[in-house]
Amino acid sequence: MKDKQTGASAGYDAWTRYWADVAWRSVATMDTLRQRAFDMQAHEAAGMPPLLHFDAEQVADAHEFHPPSNYRLLRITRCGTDHWEQHIRHGAAPVIVVDPRAGHGPGIGGFKRDSEVGMALLEGHPVYFVVFDPEPVEGQTLGAVIASLARFIDIVAQRHRGAPPIVYGNCQGGWAVTMALSHCERQAGLAVLNGSPLSYWAGESQVNPMRLAGGFTGGAWLVHLLADLGGGRFDGAWLVQNFESLRPEGVFGKYDALFAHPESERDRFLEFERWWGGFYFLGREEILSIVRDLFIGNRLQTGEVMVDDHCHADLKRIRSPLVIFSSHGDNITPPHQALAWLRSVYPATNDLIAAGQRIVYLTHASVGHLGIFVSASVARREHLAVLRHAKAIGALPPGLYEMMLDDGDLGGAAKARFEPRRLEEVVYEPNPAGFERVRTLSEQLDTLYSRWVSPWVQAMAAPAGARLMEQLHPMRTSRLMWSPQVVPALAWLPWLSSALEAAGAADPQRDGNPWYAAERSVSRVAAQSIESWRSMRDHGAEAAFEALYPR
Repeated sequence: MKDKQTGASAGYDAWTRYWADVAWRSVATMDTLRQRAFDMQAHEAAGMPPLLHFDAEQVADAHEFHPPSNYRLLRITRCGTDHWEQHIRHGAAPVIVVDPRAGHGPGIGGFKRDSEVGMALLEGHPVYFVVFDPEPVEGQTLGAVIASLARFIDIVAQRHRGAPPIVYGNCQGGWAVTMALSHCERQAGLAVLNGSPLSYWAGESQVNPMRLAGGFTGGAWLVHLLADLGGGRFDGAWLVQNFESLRPEGVFGKYDALFAHPESERDRFLEFERWWGGFYFLGREEILSIVRDLFIGNRLQTGEVMVDDHCHADLKRIRSPLVIFSSHGDNITPPHQALAWLRSVYPATNDLIAAGQRIVYLTHASVGHLGIFVSASVARREHLAVLRHAKAIGALPPGLYEMMLDDGDLGGAAKARFEPRRLEEVVYEPNPAGFERVRTLSEQLDTLYSRWVSPWVQAMAAPAGARLMEQLHPMRTSRLMWSPQVVPALAWLPWLSSALEAAGAADPQRDGNPWYAAERSVSRVAAQSIESWRSMRDHGAEAAFEALYPR
C-alpha cells in the first residue's frame, strides 16, 4: 500500500513540476520573442549596420564610383582586444569575403569567431569584407554592383603589391564574384564559391523546389509589380519568406528548440534572429535583372548576361582557379545548381584543360544552406582546409578535381587530396525540360506588364503606401507583434519570468521528467507531420509543373 502511495506521490510531483516548468518556459519563450522585437527595432533605428563579430574600417565606398552602388569595402582590424595586424603572415594573400544580397543584410561570413573571416584571420591573411547598405542607390543596376565588386578586387590587389586576392563568394555573392571575374577578365588568386547557384534550372524532385516557382507565378512580372508598388524598391522580406516556406519543419524546430530549453537556446536564438530579421531592399532594375537573366532566364552559363554596355559575363573568360563548395543537405543550392553549369561552359574535359582552367569541387554530406556559412564545424574543417591548401590548388594542372578531406590533422586543418575527375562524370543536367517554356512565358507576361500596367502602377504608387506595405509584411508583423509598443502588457514579461524562476518553477532536471519526455515525443510527431506535408506539397508541385510544362 505504501509503495502505491509513494508511486502516486512521485507521479503527482512529476506532474506539478512539469506544469510549473511549462509556465516558466512559456513566459521565458515569450520574453525572448519580446527581446527579438526590441533588437529588431534597435537595429533598424541604428540604420541596420552589418552584423560582424569583428571590428572593421572602411576602405572604399561604391557610392563614389561610376556607376554608383550601395556597396562598401571594409578591412577587418580587430576582434575584441586582439589587433589582427600582429598576426598577419608575411606574403599571405589577402582575402575578400562577399556576402549574399538575398533579403538579409551582410555579416553571415563573419557572424562569429569561427567563420570564414575568423579562419582567414587565424591563417594570417589580411581580410576584407564587402558589405552593402539597406537601401539601394536610386536606379541601381546589376551591372553597377558587378563593376563595384571588380573594382574592390583591384583595390585590394593594389594595397598588397599586386597580389591577387582569395575571394569568397557566399550564395548569391558567389555568382556576383564569377561575373566580376569574367567581366573584362579580372583576376583573383582563388575564387571560392560557397553554396552559389550558377545553373538555375538544375535540380530534381525533393531537392530544390524553389526553382519551380517561376512556372507557377508566371515569371518576373510579379517581382516587377512588387518593386513598382514599393516605389522602385523590392523588399527583401519577400525573399526571406520564400526561404522559410521551403522548410516549414525547420521554422517549427527553431521555435520548438527555444521552448524546450529557453535557458540555453535564448542567446543563440537572438544572435541568429538579429541577422535573419534584418530585411534589406534591392533596386527595381537590379532585382529584375537577377530574376530575368539568372533565376528564370538561366543565361549566365551561356554567356548571355549583359553586365554593361560593352561586356557580357562569360564564364569561359575566368582564369582564376575556382573552388566550388556545396552540400547534399542544401535545398536552396544543392550540388546540381552549383556544378551543372560546367557541362554547358566546357562540353568536355579536354575543353576545360585547353582553356587552362582548374576547378576544384568539395561537397558536404548533410549540412544545410545556412550551415555552409554559419556552422562552426564547417568553418574549422572545410573553410580552413581550403585556405590552408590554396597554394596547392593554384599549382594543380588544368582540369577538374574533387577535394577529399581526410581525418588526419595538418596543423589544425584537415589533410586534403585532389582526385582528378572528368566533366563527363558530372551527372547533373543543366537544362531540364520545361524551363524554356517558363522563360518564354515570363518574357511574354513581363512585356505585357511593362508596357500596359507598370507605368500606371508607378504613377499611382505613393511613398506612404510603400511604407505601409513594408510595415504590414508578415515577416515584420510576426516579429514586431511581440513588442511592448504594440502590446503594452508584454513589458511585464521579464519581471514575470524572473519571478517564476525565483519561485523555483524552472526545472533544471526536466529531461528526466516523464511528462516532459511525452511532450518531446509529441513535438517530434508534429515536426514529422509538417515534414510529411511539405514532402507531399513538393511532390505535388513537381507533378503540377510537369503537367503545365510537359517535355
